[in-house]
Amino acid sequence: MRPHRGTMILVFGILGLVCCVAFGIAAWVMGSADEKAIAAGQMDPAGLGSTKAGRICGMISVILNILGIIGYAIFFVMLAAGGALSQ
Repeated sequence: MRPHRGTMILVFGILGLVCCVAFGIAAWVMGSADEKAIAAGQMDPAGLGSTKAGRICGMISVILNILGIIGYAIFFVMLAAGGALSQ
């Protein structure tokens, strides 16, 4: 049985929220894979809670970053449209 990586996944999820979306993506992917391994009995189940929390933090960071990018795009489109109309 492999040791769990729950603490690392949780740290990656938190870093994804605070610092960089790449950590959020890594937490999401690693967390999903580790949850499957834990369910299959291939990994230590002691880290299931922190693995789930890290995966959820990673998901939230990715979703928030996508919403932020969409928001910026809308803002700049509106800004460009407003500038074009005022000329």
